Amino acid sequence: MAQSGNAFYTGLFRHTLDDKGRLTIPSAWRGAHAESDVFLATPHPDGYVAVLPPAEVEKLHAKIAQMALSDGAAQDFASRFFAQTQSFSFDKQGRVGLSGELLKQAGINRDAVLVGSLTKFNVYAPARWEKVEARTAGENFGDIMRRLGI
Repeated sequence: MAQSGNAFYTGLFRHTLDDKGRLTIPSAWRGAHAESDVFLATPHPDGYVAVLPPAEVEKLHAKIAQMALSDGAAQDFASRFFAQTQSFSFDKQGRVGLSGELLKQAGINRDAVLVGSLTKFNVYAPARWEKVEARTAGENFGDIMRRLGI
């Protein structure tokens, strides 16, 4: 049985959408999950698709469940956030079909870069990923590590 709490999303994978617009999730990331596990994909304001695996979905669920129904701003946020969010499971080959809206927001036409960030992963258009690499290269990378205490 899969244990979603033990999944580590590390590495970088370049994939191409298939003819049906599906993206293959790397097998290294699928191993800790059952085919029925639910992930959430949401557009990130920085122009990529953030993908939350089941363990992160559970944390988000707990936070949203704590929001008071009478808190109008919180309810507005939740409505807006989840209106853009897509839930999915992968098929037997590890493919997922992200919505056209998510792909468009991220600038993904055919090629995608899947980047692990340990507890979740992100899907970038290649040109947008190159900008992240440039921002975090060389001395900037060390500065960022020090700032984060890593």
